[in-house]
Amino acid sequence: MAKTIDAGRNELCPCGSGKKYKKCCALKQRSNRGSTLMLLIVGILMAVGVIAGVSAIMSDRRDVGRPGGVWSPEHGHYH
Repeated sequence: MAKTIDAGRNELCPCGSGKKYKKCCALKQRSNRGSTLMLLIVGILMAVGVIAGVSAIMSDRRDVGRPGGVWSPEHGHYH
């Protein structure tokens, strides 16, 4: 959970940097939320890609070498 700080945007930052809060810790808190969301989105996309890749590999193996099957160069798989 985000830590709440009781400093106004134009007051000195409580971290002791000497900067205004809006130019110091407020920027850090905002960027943390964005990076967490980005990590979540990238993780979901990677999982979908892995599932699609495994599915494609498994479906290709199912058609290869069927007993009595005939290769169809037109369709690119066995019938």
